[in-house]
Amino acid sequence: MKKVDCLGDMCPIPIIKTRRALKSVSSADTIKVITDHSCVLEAIINNFKKYKITHEEVINGVWEIFITKP
Repeated sequence: MKKVDCLGDMCPIPIIKTRRALKSVSSADTIKVITDHSCVLEAIINNFKKYKITHEEVINGVWEIFITKP
């Protein structure tokens, strides 16, 4: 699983990093985006609607977002 570290990054940087990562993986592959900003979570959900997205707050204020390419 490809990991995208977005800790400390503010939008639009995480969106750009996520797009690049999704281009480099095959269909049905999943990437993990790690962020410490809730606005990044919302932006990813809004910008990647055609993908399957799940997320989990692993520690207070840090999210792991799993995006599966269709």
